[in-house]
Amino acid sequence: MLDYLRIQDLALIEDVSLDFAAGVNVLTGETGAGKSFILKAIDFITGEKLTPGLVRPGRDKASAEAVFSLPEGEELRIRRELAADTGRSRLFINDRLSSQESLRDLRPSLILHTSQQGQQKLLLPSFQNNLLDGFMRRPELLERRAGFMRGLEEAAARRSALEERSRALAGQREFLEFQLEEIRRVNPKPGEEEELEVQRQGLRLAAGRRESLERALSVLHGQGRGGRGALDSQGGLLEALNALEKALAALVQLAGPGQDFTSELEAVRTFYPQLAELSARLRGRGARSALGPGGEEGGGALDADAVEKRLFALAQLKRKLHRSLPELLALEAELAGNLDFLDNCALELKQLEREESALADELAALLAELNPARLEAAGRFKRELEAELRELGFSESVELEFSFTPRELFPGRADCLEEQARLLWKPNPGQPARPLEQIASGGELSRFLLALVSLSSRRLRDKPALLFDEVDSGVGGITLNKVADKLRRLGEERQIILITHWPALAAAASRHFQVRKEVREGETYTVCRRLSGEEVLEEIARMGGGGAQGLALARELRPTR
Repeated sequence: MLDYLRIQDLALIEDVSLDFAAGVNVLTGETGAGKSFILKAIDFITGEKLTPGLVRPGRDKASAEAVFSLPEGEELRIRRELAADTGRSRLFINDRLSSQESLRDLRPSLILHTSQQGQQKLLLPSFQNNLLDGFMRRPELLERRAGFMRGLEEAAARRSALEERSRALAGQREFLEFQLEEIRRVNPKPGEEEELEVQRQGLRLAAGRRESLERALSVLHGQGRGGRGALDSQGGLLEALNALEKALAALVQLAGPGQDFTSELEAVRTFYPQLAELSARLRGRGARSALGPGGEEGGGALDADAVEKRLFALAQLKRKLHRSLPELLALEAELAGNLDFLDNCALELKQLEREESALADELAALLAELNPARLEAAGRFKRELEAELRELGFSESVELEFSFTPRELFPGRADCLEEQARLLWKPNPGQPARPLEQIASGGELSRFLLALVSLSSRRLRDKPALLFDEVDSGVGGITLNKVADKLRRLGEERQIILITHWPALAAAASRHFQVRKEVREGETYTVCRRLSGEEVLEEIARMGGGGAQGLALARELRPTR
């Protein structure tokens, strides 16, 4: 039950608080006073959307807060805010920030809202079929049906995706095979380019070292001379140094006064072994360098020509297919996957066909139970709804029936036909049954809706509050008194919140609220006030036309109040 409602800065409402009671709570007032915004606020609290344009001009946000009494004796507090600038809302349940999804589970146990839009839904065959399903004794049949249908829809979607992809790839098969062959002929490997570049750089460094060693040995031994161990080769630095030693030795022996070259001779004799040792070292390092970057013969590495040829092959492949090496590797996997798909698609489709056939078999077995169960529910629903309609002023001979149309749930399977229900009405004896939309007036639809809500609410375990927005639309005279009696009896079982313009319905209320507009300092406000005592009679008199006649009607409708 809805105990308390507070609305702030919504449309013309600045700050309104309402304490609702058990039984029938009525909201009355002139057209346009803002009554429907109170029901909008209740809907907003229980999960419906509101546009930011409904925030009162000049305010940052609108908010609505409600307190519900639960059957277990607990209290539930819900507050929701709507930001004017972004249109976003925030929800608090028992003062804790919560998600909108949590309201979807709560709403059916809190509120059942019936408006004039419900009349239009009542005319839809799909809605009528759902109403009938709500009266089935075995709801688990509907749950199983929904599960089989989900399975069939998923299988059909997978089959459609497979067929669409197969059609798209089949025409490209030759091109896909050509691209894959191009890639596999070169056979690139992950990280290969980087490894080849490292090898290329290493080979270039090794070549540079070999060239420098050759030049050094050439200086020491002369061009093309001085084989291994030949320290006396002709034309090199060692030969020249040897000749210099001999010349200095002769000068030492033949030197005259003041011409002693002994120290210089010793220097040359000391330097010669150092150069000989340098030559040996250069020859040893040069021999090792000639083996390549690996330091061993062969070294496990490609030679320079092989590296360049491999890099050139990779570059050509990248230019031909306009992709980098990582992209080529990804393309190779994609092409192989697509070609494998084309090869295996027929097999996958066959497997899906078997799955669908198995699901269809299970669905057929279920429908053999569901269709008779729906027919049985139709008989009970018809009898109970006819009784409700008679209480609401329909003829004692009013008669309803359901027509059933088979609908194919799986193509080509005659055992997968579901009986879809449509509600037909015989308003007068001797006339054929016809759909509601062809013969029902607005007032009749209003009473139909009230009858359905009354029936449906009995089946709801949580007994939510019933919200009626002008359920009296199109109803008048004696029939209106019957509607009032029905609402009064329904109010004995559960809480009702009702917007009405009719005195007879207002008189059925156990709590009465008046909604009106006020203008203060150039601004318009919607205010709501609970009425009591003579105020109730005065409001009912106003609704009845005012004056002495209206007051007499009010006292007739509420003689003991």
